Parts: sequence; C-alpha cells; structure tokens
Amino acid sequence: AAPRDAEIWKDVQTYYGQVLKKGADLQTNACVTAAGPLPKHIREALQNVHEEVALRYYGCGLVIPESLENCWILDLGSGSGRDCYALSQLVGEKGHVTGIDMTEGQVEVAKKYIDYHMEKYGFRAPNVTFVHGYIEKLGEAGIKNESYDIVISNCVINLVPDKQQVLQEVHRVLKHGGELYFSDVYASLELPEEIRTHKVLWGECLGGALYWKDLAILAQKIGFCPPRLVTANLITVQNKDLERVIGNCRFVSATFRLFKLPKTEPAKRCQVIYNGGITGHEKELIFDANFTFKEGEIVEVDEETAAILKNSRFAQDFLIKSIGEKLPTGGGCSALESKDVITDPFKLAEVSDNMSSRCAPDVASGCCGTKKSC
Repeated sequence: AAPRDAEIWKDVQTYYGQVLKKGADLQTNACVTAAGPLPKHIREALQNVHEEVALRYYGCGLVIPESLENCWILDLGSGSGRDCYALSQLVGEKGHVTGIDMTEGQVEVAKKYIDYHMEKYGFRAPNVTFVHGYIEKLGEAGIKNESYDIVISNCVINLVPDKQQVLQEVHRVLKHGGELYFSDVYASLELPEEIRTHKVLWGECLGGALYWKDLAILAQKIGFCPPRLVTANLITVQNKDLERVIGNCRFVSATFRLFKLPKTEPAKRCQVIYNGGITGHEKELIFDANFTFKEGEIVEVDEETAAILKNSRFAQDFLIKSIGEKLPTGGGCSALESKDVITDPFKLAEVSDNMSSRCAPDVASGCCGTKKSC
C-alpha cells in the first residue's frame, strides 16, 4: 500500500478500535438525520441482536434491501456485526451472511456471539461468518468470484482511500444479476487537501467522501449499471472547529443501488406489474427515488430498469411484457413520463429535508437515510 493509504488505515483502525467506545463518542452529527420508520420484520430482527453487539455498533443507519430470502450477502465494514445478525434472520437457514472488517477488535466482538444468535434464531448450523480483512482486498480475505447475490455497505467506503478498488472487488464477487446496495457520504465538490488529510473528519466519514458525480464515472468504468439513487439526507456538522475546516463544502448521505447485469441483448422499454408479496413491501415496493411499484399496477419502465428487473433477483416478483403486449388488467396504469430522472443526491436531500421539516421526527436515525436502532 502507498504510505498515505497505510497511514489512513492505521488512523481509522485507531479511531474505531480505541478512540470510540460507543456510538455516543462520535464527534459530528453526520450520523443523525431524519428518516421513515423501519418495516416491522426488520425492527423485530434488530430486537434479537445481543446488547453488546448493538452497543459497539458505530454505523450510520441500517442498509437492508428487499427480497432477501435464501440470498448470500456480504457486508463491507461489518463492525461488531449488528447488521449481519439482523440479516442472518432475514435470509433464513438456506441463506448466508459474511461480514468483513479491518478492525480486529470489532471482528472479535462479532464472532463472540455467533452461537448466541444461532440458538436464539433456532438455526441448526451457523449462517453467518466474520472475516478480518480489507474491503478493497476481498480476494486476500478469501472472498471468491461471483459468490454473492448482494453486497451491502453502510457508510464505510468513504473510509477507504481507493474507492475504485473497492468497487472493482465488489463487482468481482457479485453474481451476474447481483447488487451492491450501499449508503455513504458524498461531497458537493472535489475535497481540498485540508479536509482529506484531517484525521477526525476521516473518522467521522467526511474526509474521505467521494465527489458525488464521480460515482457514476467509476461505476461505468468498472461495468456496473448507472447508479440508482434511493434516498438522500443533508448533513450538518454542529462542531465549530470542524465547520471552519469544511468551509463551503456540503455533504450529503445517500443510498444507491448498483447492479451487475449479464451481457445480454439490449433491453427494450417494457410494461411491468409488481406481483406484491415481498416481505415488508407486500403492497408497494419503493425501488428508488424514481420508481415506486404498487401491487397489480401496470407501470411502463425504461430500458435500463427493464434490464434490471429481468436479470436480477427481482425477476420473480414482476410480470414483465413488451410494450403493446396484452397484460392482465391491474389496479391502474402508470405511463413512463418524460420527467427528469433524479440522480443528484443533493437535490433529493433538499426535497426530503423540506418534507421532514413539516413533521418533527421522534427518533434519531442513521446518516445513510435509515433509522438507527435505539
């Protein structure tokens, strides 16, 4: 590793292994933004996680996509294992969850409670594994090619100097049709040296934030579909000393979906009907900031969305037909409007911020747009 990269690794390990003892030790409010309530099945899964695992969790919110039964999931930067233990319930005994983290102390906490959780869930054999390693070096940690359906990351990629290497490794380990579903912090501009070399800002997820437009460039270069924006929330830093360092730069937390699709014939615009029934999203599936599918409703989708629905784990959840083909009459019909697709997380965050300001949130939530466990 380059000397600067090695220094960052060491600083981050020190920050999360020694400086932070609990979530309350974080020095910015980057991990406290408004969000909606979690589905019941996820709340129940979190309640089953051991108290020490939850206490030692420093992530920013919860990053859990839909349709997880029997999936193999890799959690980048799994920390004390809170998300992994919640996910292990949702994938079931036939699924599997692997957590990887570079802080050995966190991995040790996570491993300590494997038997506890498996017994609590009534699983005959463990369906969760924890690995000590670097998320930009998944091969060295023993993660094989095309071995996972979903990779999740919760405000961790910003802590790594080489974002492209992380995304390349994720692309390698995902199966065709697989998805990287991840939340992270993004900057409104290319960060100056003063911010990028600030140890506390790195540890607090701001110093290593990617300029948001660079994500689409990296995704295309590596072979992912264009990023699909799901949620976004503005970040305000209520620390005067850090505010002076940050200056005019703005930060936003955002959740994106990145799909790795097989190389097939170019997809055409289609009409789709959501069959319903995905756990926690039985009647309505909010796929991203641009598409919401209601059970039984005919929706016209663009070529890229059609390709994703056809070639991912969501294929079983939709009836997909070419434009003009006869579809069963549903509860309504929604044509694809010629409106601008939302790709800018700052624009989406401003809309979300305006909406949330109308009603005061009663529970603090994670910086990545999803609610923290209390």
